[in-house]
Amino acid sequence: MPPHTTDIPTPTHVAYRDDPRHPLYLGTWKQHPKPETRDFVHDNLEEPHRKRQKAILAKHPEVRQLYGNEPLTAVIGAAATFVQLSAAYAIGCVWTDMHWTAVLAIAYLLGGTISALYGVIIHEAGHNLVFKRPLFNRLTGLMVNLPMVVPISQSFRRYHLEHHQFQGVEGMDPDLPLDAEIDLIHNNPLLKTLWVFCYSAMYVVRGLALKKQPQRWELINWAFIVSVDILIARYMSVRSLAYLAVSVFFGYGMHPGAAHFIQEHYIFRDGQETYSYYGSGNILYLNIGLHNEHHDFPQIPWTRIWKLRRIATEFYDPLFAHTSWINVILHFIASPMLGPQARLVRSYESHKTGRTEYKAPVSAPSVARSVPAKTTITNASLGLKKRRDSGV
Repeated sequence: MPPHTTDIPTPTHVAYRDDPRHPLYLGTWKQHPKPETRDFVHDNLEEPHRKRQKAILAKHPEVRQLYGNEPLTAVIGAAATFVQLSAAYAIGCVWTDMHWTAVLAIAYLLGGTISALYGVIIHEAGHNLVFKRPLFNRLTGLMVNLPMVVPISQSFRRYHLEHHQFQGVEGMDPDLPLDAEIDLIHNNPLLKTLWVFCYSAMYVVRGLALKKQPQRWELINWAFIVSVDILIARYMSVRSLAYLAVSVFFGYGMHPGAAHFIQEHYIFRDGQETYSYYGSGNILYLNIGLHNEHHDFPQIPWTRIWKLRRIATEFYDPLFAHTSWINVILHFIASPMLGPQARLVRSYESHKTGRTEYKAPVSAPSVARSVPAKTTITNASLGLKKRRDSGV
């Protein structure tokens, strides 16, 4: 594994070249043509988002006015935490004779839906998009982590920021599936269904596989959640704690609110490694589906991310986007071309070379300039046509 460095030096002797992907930053790489391939797709340049941000700012400098924080996120998190703890109390202390099938139904429909929302709020807090002070963002993460049984908020913050910094870099992007996932799951529909159900466990396993020492806030997170779990079991009931645990399992697995984990970076089109979702689920889940926009501008909170989409429409309209999270899950399971291996990766050297030897041109030319082979984009469609999947 290459050294885990956060700063890439800029050598003075390099003759810079314009990045050929400018300004859309779609690659020329293609998906594996054969479904039996058990390997990631490989690229020889860095991720597209940092340079696309520069291209957008060159043409739309007003986008900087969207940067900031959204304290409303904490209010929504507090309300969701109250609702879920109230449901846990009712199921564990009031409706003690409720049949387990009814409990599972509530855990999926209510608890799973709310637990998926917790993940979105933890994501916003991880980027310091709730409050200006990082401490308050960490506390927001701990608050919504309270009913989730498993300590996740501070580890997610740590590893998710590394994902942004080293997107697709083998051995350094914590979001990439493990080799064991590819070997075990590959493109088997039944095993992919099980994999989606257990996606929450996969997230934990990937973090453990990095074998990193926990940081101070991660230890605080562990101590806090273990203490809360003990208190819930003591003053509510073990049944209440079990309801909360099952809710998280559902909300991070086979649930529409968790489909964004597949939507975001699994490859659905040649040359495009990040995907947005523009369906109605964004209303409940704080626009988490606008993932290209988020990776381009992680400084923009969820309440303003649609404004970015409208301002820079000529950069986002040509990109393939999803409109149905349910279709994302079904297509992922059914397609022999999709599985844990359907991700784009790059070596650290390719990542570094792309950053240090290829530059984003200063000007912002027409967006009709750089399109990978075998796409359906035309000059006329660049500012008008949205290429999306069909769905509900």
